Amino acid sequence: MEEIYAKFVSQKISKTRWRPVPSGSLQTAETFATGSWDNEENRVLLWSIGDLGNLDSDGGFEGDHQVLCGSRHYGDVMDLQFFDQERIVAASSTGCVTVFLHHPNNQTLSVSQQWTTAHYHTGPGSPSCSSAPCTGVVCNSPEIVTVGEDGRINLFRVDHKEAVRTIDNADSSTLHAVTFLRTPEILTVNSIGQLKIWDFRQQGNEPSQILSLTGDRVPLHCVDRHPNQQHVVATGGQDGMLSIWDVRQTMLVSLLKAHEAEMWEVHFHPSNPDHLFTCSEDGSLWHWDASTDVPEKSSLFHQGGRNSTFLSHSISNQANVHQSLISSWLSTDPARDRIEITSLLPNRTLSVNSLDVLGPCLVCGTDSEAIYVTRQLFS
Repeated sequence: MEEIYAKFVSQKISKTRWRPVPSGSLQTAETFATGSWDNEENRVLLWSIGDLGNLDSDGGFEGDHQVLCGSRHYGDVMDLQFFDQERIVAASSTGCVTVFLHHPNNQTLSVSQQWTTAHYHTGPGSPSCSSAPCTGVVCNSPEIVTVGEDGRINLFRVDHKEAVRTIDNADSSTLHAVTFLRTPEILTVNSIGQLKIWDFRQQGNEPSQILSLTGDRVPLHCVDRHPNQQHVVATGGQDGMLSIWDVRQTMLVSLLKAHEAEMWEVHFHPSNPDHLFTCSEDGSLWHWDASTDVPEKSSLFHQGGRNSTFLSHSISNQANVHQSLISSWLSTDPARDRIEITSLLPNRTLSVNSLDVLGPCLVCGTDSEAIYVTRQLFS
């Protein structure tokens, strides 16, 4: 892999996301957004990555990441998602959800929509309406789904002032993350280790399905759905383990020993989903390669750059399923195959809070007030 470039930005980065490229476009990722946390003034910023890798006359890099524009953000940025090319949705620790609009003509970022009390605590022991952090956002135009510490799920439409649907007591514990499985269905993960599937076509406040590790109550912090196979889901949590689930079978397929502390994010590569990426409180950023062309799949795991041990157990029996239809994440038999794991950061840093991948490009943000970018993931 080519060098990964660091830029120090004088703020702790809680979230980072690539702006999507138009479908069918040959463009590569050029612009990303960041959100900060635990700073005197938090901000949502839009960056251009420039021409990384070319040295200028002073030995610095030409076209270092440059801020295009930004906006103040009240509270910590808990999640950040691009709604489309121009709009970014930010989730706040104040319970507010804000849609920012990018104006490329004059490079400004303005607030185009805001739901100020999307998440809040009610009931005994809390003021009449005390804010609760909005912990997760997922977008599927024209819809935006948010989850929070209050156990509430909101379904918004970007052009509506009020929520289209709210499930008030969706969970008695904190909901940490959310993803769409398919248009009417979402999947949430919570602080007691459960995955819950919700179908917005159903009127009640009950999930259509609940999955969990038997007897385990380890908080789950992140979730991502396989881009091509909607039944394949990856989660990560407080124990740093990577879990692969098949929601059709309502079962855990693989449990992989990964990071030494909380896993904050997990992402399948959107166009090459045999590759998966994770980041952790322990300061590491990992690339997991489960593609079938990893040479000599004899050892269980090959791991680059770290002296850690990797354990796995495959929980399902896939013998009856047509092999060609199975995602490599479901068909991996750890006794036969191996997953290649590469550490992408040259040195351990403070917590790596967020990452995103698009094409050959990766960006991540850290508590050491640095953003790392590479444009050569697979070289």
